[in-house]
Amino acid sequence: MGDTVVELTGDGSKHSNALQSELMTVYLAYAEDEQRQHYLVLKVSQGTSLYEALGKAGWLERFAELAKWCEQAVDITTPTAKRWHVGIYAQKQPLNYLLQPFDRIEVYRSLSADPMSQRKNKSRG
Repeated sequence: MGDTVVELTGDGSKHSNALQSELMTVYLAYAEDEQRQHYLVLKVSQGTSLYEALGKAGWLERFAELAKWCEQAVDITTPTAKRWHVGIYAQKQPLNYLLQPFDRIEVYRSLSADPMSQRKNKSRG
């Protein structure tokens, strides 16, 4: 008997896929932009890497920029770059990070401006 994975998109619609029962639940979150946010609950086996989970979720096929970045970063073991695009609970992690039960995988988008600078400009204006 399979578990159901439900993806909620920013417009409130639901997409569900039946996946075979696995050992642990992880969550994925990606705010593609202000209007499009993606959330997914995924069952994966123990020993699954962050990169493998992105693939199982279908996000490497769905989001070309993420897939391209992952191909470039797959062998990097220390996420030091300012433009690092993935993490677990707001902590940047390498793609080979082994997931733990109930981890929240977060995909970060590039920001057009530094949020601190934006706040300073708003307070001055």
